[in-house]
Amino acid sequence: MTQGWLKEVLMGSRKDIDYRLELARGFLEEAELDYSLKRWRASVSGSILVVENTGVAVLMLFGVSPLTHKPGRHLSQLISEGTVTEEVAALINEILPELEKHDSHEKMLAKYGDESEYRLPWQLFNEAEAITAIESARNCMRVSSEIAKLVQ
Repeated sequence: MTQGWLKEVLMGSRKDIDYRLELARGFLEEAELDYSLKRWRASVSGSILVVENTGVAVLMLFGVSPLTHKPGRHLSQLISEGTVTEEVAALINEILPELEKHDSHEKMLAKYGDESEYRLPWQLFNEAEAITAIESARNCMRVSSEIAKLVQ
């Protein structure tokens, strides 16, 4: 009975992790489409969601709750605690800058603009920022998939 329960929990987590990665893939497709249509804000917003969801997926690989909007903080902690192998730590370190750059503050700007300066979200993002965000999203997608293969 105990082994069946454990297997069910592990299968559930794999489904949850796979769901997060598929969610990220969908947002990446949208971000790339938005970029092709010159919708810079939407492209950045979608890319932010890719970065966030891939970070959360990696956290979930180590049993950490998906209820965070700052996965970089928790991933750094896993590294400092020695919870992950050197190989996985190196991969996590590759995406930490993206997780820090595209954090909840940037997500709020993409949603609401800069209210203190009365700048709408569409005024804040340009083509260069959109391509930078997409490149970050692609990198996070690639690295999180590599980590998932190593851990699962």
